[in-house]
Amino acid sequence: MAIDDKTRTELEAAAFRRLVEHLRGRTDVQNIDLMNLAGFCRNCLSNWLKEEADAKGVTMSKDESREVVYGMPYETWKEKFQGTATSEQLAAMNKVNPGH
Repeated sequence: MAIDDKTRTELEAAAFRRLVEHLRGRTDVQNIDLMNLAGFCRNCLSNWLKEEADAKGVTMSKDESREVVYGMPYETWKEKFQGTATSEQLAAMNKVNPGH
């Protein structure tokens, strides 16, 4: 596939926006489930966004990057949608992603 850098960036950005919208719509899927199945979660995605902003010299706080991903302040999302992780979920996360 031969595409120019601008088009590639536009396609990647569009895919990122679709992923974020998909995750916003799937509030039933807990971050710990994402971590256990895919090795990343909404917080990881927001951290990656902030790291890229930092690398480009763009000012973005952790709260701002989380709001981009969650579509609302993180604390609001947690209050509305975050459940309590079971001991089995926590054990699986520690096995799959130790130190996370």
